[in-house]
Amino acid sequence: MTEPVVLEPAEVWAYLVGRELLPADASGVVREVGDGNMNRVFVAIPDDSAIAGLAVKQAPPWIQKLGPSAPMSPERALIEARALRRFAEYAPRQTPRVLDVDPPRFAFTMEDLSDLTVLRTALNDGAGLGRTSAEVGELVGRVTFATSVAGATPQARAALLADSVNPLLAEVTLQYLLGDPFTTAEHNHHHPALNTALQKLRSDPAVRTELATLRADFGGNAQALVHGDLHSGSVMVGVRKGEPVVRVIDPEFAMVGPIGLDLGLYLANVVIAAVRAYAQGDAERGNDHVLSIADCWDSFCAAWREGWPGRVDPLLDDGWLLRHLRGVWHDTLGYAAVELVRRVAGYSHASDLETLPDPGPASAVVLGLGHKLLVDREICGSRPDPRALAHLVSTSWEAQQ
Repeated sequence: MTEPVVLEPAEVWAYLVGRELLPADASGVVREVGDGNMNRVFVAIPDDSAIAGLAVKQAPPWIQKLGPSAPMSPERALIEARALRRFAEYAPRQTPRVLDVDPPRFAFTMEDLSDLTVLRTALNDGAGLGRTSAEVGELVGRVTFATSVAGATPQARAALLADSVNPLLAEVTLQYLLGDPFTTAEHNHHHPALNTALQKLRSDPAVRTELATLRADFGGNAQALVHGDLHSGSVMVGVRKGEPVVRVIDPEFAMVGPIGLDLGLYLANVVIAAVRAYAQGDAERGNDHVLSIADCWDSFCAAWREGWPGRVDPLLDDGWLLRHLRGVWHDTLGYAAVELVRRVAGYSHASDLETLPDPGPASAVVLGLGHKLLVDREICGSRPDPRALAHLVSTSWEAQQ
């Protein structure tokens, strides 16, 4: 494969004009934005406010943060663009518009989101969740119903499976979410206050069995199209024309897989944000965060029930739907559990906790919740009960004090 020419900020404006995405006589500025971990992201802002700004995202053939010493297939950019367009078919309100895809450069252009804020940043700065969890739940519900055995024909699902193969980034998930945090891997790190609890978790046979079950589920449960990395850093929030706006971004890990993966990752990061609020002495905001777990789950279920009358297979009855949603909730708790562990004991930690004056107590609560949920998902009840999960989080913090 020929390596793509990596764009530099000084080249982006001319690139957009050449792609006929900006008028030839327009002027403006280009800024490089984003966290720089995986990709390069540029925002072009025209001087003429009548011309909409644009964002260009390019995947270099390596992990951007580490450089050429860490090669990574740039195909991830094309997978992301395809996923965004697919998401926009079913959940246009929560999905940024992709305007152009440039396969030779492994780049795509989409609407400018620079007026919005990354959800994790907003929460760290003291914001509430508002309707964000409900919007995320609706997106997951609409996309997964439409691409599941209930919403898509066998032929359509076969084409989707072929179009959504993502082996390299699936391997990353297996290693960094469903592997390394449960071992003494080289790049792991954790707060010293977790030493004893972490040793207990890593030596617990029940943890090993549940982890193995999730790894097998991740690799073999092709339920629907999922985002694959849906945490609070993959959601943008803000206000436009006086109305709240939510956009889900960065689906470069998209694949056909278990629905509970997306819900679990998002809910775990809501829990982490809540624990941060508790640690800062803001119990009211922490409680509001965990109560939004119910908003997410209820909106997800509502999207499935909305689509249910039009299901493609009439032999899928209401009993199957009930059993299916219970199974998704069970999976959701499992993936939430491993995400909680990863964010305090793996390679990629959560800034929600790391920016606290002393991350130790909050990290201990997060690790304890991850351990409990992984080995005993019925701790929240035998049926889907997101309010029981919210209660578990708040009481776990109280018990730590």
